[in-house]
Amino acid sequence: MALEHWLGRTIRERPNTDVSTTQGGLPQLVRALPAGFTAWAPAGEDAVIPWADAPDDADVQPVRIQDERSGAWVLQVNVEDGTEHAWLYRRDPRLQLPWDRAVLEVDGIPTGAPEVQLVWKALRPRPEDDLDKDVVLPQLSDEARSWFERAILSVHPHSNWSIHVRSPFAPAKASWNRKNG
Repeated sequence: MALEHWLGRTIRERPNTDVSTTQGGLPQLVRALPAGFTAWAPAGEDAVIPWADAPDDADVQPVRIQDERSGAWVLQVNVEDGTEHAWLYRRDPRLQLPWDRAVLEVDGIPTGAPEVQLVWKALRPRPEDDLDKDVVLPQLSDEARSWFERAILSVHPHSNWSIHVRSPFAPAKASWNRKNG
C-alpha cells in the first residue's frame, strides 16, 4: 500500500496491510493498539505467541495484529533495521539510506520510499510484484531510479529485475546510461 499511497492511486488489490517501525518504536506501537487488538510474535514455522511472551532477544519479525472480536489478522508490522540516522536493508546492511530518503512524508503520513519498497520485492519477485514495479518504476525520479538500479545490482544481482540493468544487450536502459533531454 505504500506504493499506492505514494502514487495516489490503486495498482492492484492487496490481501493485507503492512506497516513498519523500528525495534525501538515497536513497544510504543503495541501499547497504542486499540482495545480488542492484540500483537503476536512469530514462534517458528506458522506459529505465533503473544508479543508480550516473546523473549527479549527474539527476532519478532513480523509482528501480526489480530482483531480479537473477529479473530482476523488485520495488520502486519515489519520491524525495520537502522541507526539513528539511516535505514539499513535487513537482508544486506551495506545498503543504506538516510531516514528522510527511506521514509517520505506523503499527505502527512510517513510512507516507505517507493525505491526501497521495490528493493524488498526484488529478491524473488512474484507476478504481482512485477506489476508494482512496472507501474512505479517509470514514476520514480532519476535519482530514485538510479539508487534502485544500483541497489539491486549490489544486493540482488541474480534477480530477474536486474537483467535490464546489467544486460550487455541493452546497456542504455540503465538510468546512468540514459542521456537527459
